[in-house]
Order: sequence, then structure tokens, then C-alpha cells
Amino acid sequence: MNVGGGVGADGLMSGAALLSRPAEEFGNDSSVETMWAVKAYEHAEIYFNLLCSVDAKFLRLTPYDDLIYKVFREDFPDLQVQHLTDEVLKNSYAKQVWRNFCEKFKWFEDFSFGTLLRLDCEDEYSEENSTLVARIQFLAIELARNREGFNSGVRYRFKVMRDH
Repeated sequence: MNVGGGVGADGLMSGAALLSRPAEEFGNDSSVETMWAVKAYEHAEIYFNLLCSVDAKFLRLTPYDDLIYKVFREDFPDLQVQHLTDEVLKNSYAKQVWRNFCEKFKWFEDFSFGTLLRLDCEDEYSEENSTLVARIQFLAIELARNREGFNSGVRYRFKVMRDH
């Protein structure tokens, strides 16, 4: 899939350099938004391919997986990560709790970077099944899904589809 209407490898390389510049330089530049969308889509595609290739229970996403998972389950002990909605993730109460969670990881590189999250972990990324969250939210939810066995079916369900 070509997100961004033809952004090639050269465009991505120059885009990466551009994205490292101070935000004040851009205003509301739609090309920057397109580059962020491309980067988020590429991350989603790589992650989903990993889920299709390895046993998710053993997948390590960062050197800090244990800490992220521990703090996530302390802050969200009852959150059912299998099937989420924008309402569950982004209502006013949830926004405050997530903000407090994210603040604990300000030291983590790119903790607030926009990242695509599958709402239903039994399905692949699609417009209907994706929402944009902070990278640390993505990591926390996907670590829970992996460790609690909810992403295990992806490997078998979608690997067969991708092999054909």
C-alpha cells in the first residue's frame, strides 16, 4: 500500500530529516502530516508482520517491556485489551488516566509518537479497526495482549492468508 500518494524511499529519507526539525518551523504543513502517517503505517505493517511470524508471547518490543507492562497493569488492572473502542480509550476519564500513565514514561524515546493501534486484536489493521494513540499506549496494550495470549491467534489466522 502506498500511503501519501507516492512517497518513495528518497522522500522518506528526506522526510525523516525534515521530521527532526523543530515543530514551530512547519505550522500546519500537510506534507509533514503525510510523512507522520507514512511512518505510523510502516510501523503498523512491520508490527503486524511480526505477529504473523512469531509466537507473540515471546515477542520483546523494548528493553523496558517488563516495566511498561507492570505499570500498565497497576494503572489499568481491569482494562480488557482484546476489544477496545475509541470511547474506552478516549473518553474524558480515560484521557486523564492515560495522560498520567504516559507522564511516567516521558523519559522513553518517542513515548508520545503517534502510533496505530488495532482496536480488535483478533483482526488486522484497517480503517475501521485502527485508532491513533501515543507510542507508550500502543506498547502497553500490545505487551498486555502478547503476554496474556490475546495476540496468539493472529499468527495462525493471518499467516495462512499472507502465504497465499
